Amino acid sequence: MKIAVIVPAAGLGTRMGRSSAEKTGTSRKQFMLLNGAPILVHTVRKFAASGRVRDIVVAVRAEDLDWVREVVAREFPGRRVRVVEGGNSRQQSVENALASLDRDTDLVAVHDAVRPFIDLDTIHKVLDEAAESGAAIVAVAPVDTVKQVNRGTGRVRVRTTLPRDRLVLAQTPQVFRYDVLTRAFQSARDDGFIGTDEASLVERLDIEVTVVLGSDRNIKITKPADMDLARLFLQEQTAGEARS
Repeated sequence: MKIAVIVPAAGLGTRMGRSSAEKTGTSRKQFMLLNGAPILVHTVRKFAASGRVRDIVVAVRAEDLDWVREVVAREFPGRRVRVVEGGNSRQQSVENALASLDRDTDLVAVHDAVRPFIDLDTIHKVLDEAAESGAAIVAVAPVDTVKQVNRGTGRVRVRTTLPRDRLVLAQTPQVFRYDVLTRAFQSARDDGFIGTDEASLVERLDIEVTVVLGSDRNIKITKPADMDLARLFLQEQTAGEARS
């Protein structure tokens, strides 16, 4: 089975803010350094470690193409890791990367560039699930009570409490059969639909998306405080690898 991974990494990192930019030299979270390597590199390493992944495609902004290609060539010699130009949105970036894949690809996994703590076991579980069902995502159950609200002028008012047993918080990887994902992007493009993740595009085709339960450690690094947690997780990960 031919499996490809798309890592969209063209985001501008606006939520990191000015203070993070001053400390690290960039506010673009995917390029911030963890233990001397960009977060993006840590993320790609997880998929490069899987013998089941045939192709890894990283989508970046045009101005980053050359230096990211140099980093990738240095970090992953001999691995099929490619860098392509992304777009102005996540959806455009994933679609550009999708268009670069071989047409005989069986499964396509999409993973956030800033989720470097996904574990190999979860990667393989969601790949297996998607191979059987055609569409699967990693998600976790919410621990907080979730309220639906009305946002008008002035106060935000609670409308209702949503039952947690029917809710999950979507993470990545999100994995789909190649033909399913290409049809989903084509339909979205035809309709001018912009989704928040790849699953939301596939759901529009009335295709059932199944869920593999993930881990709270599979954090998405989006805010300055997330970097402190990421450093802690990396220390624990490195210590665990040294013991094994």
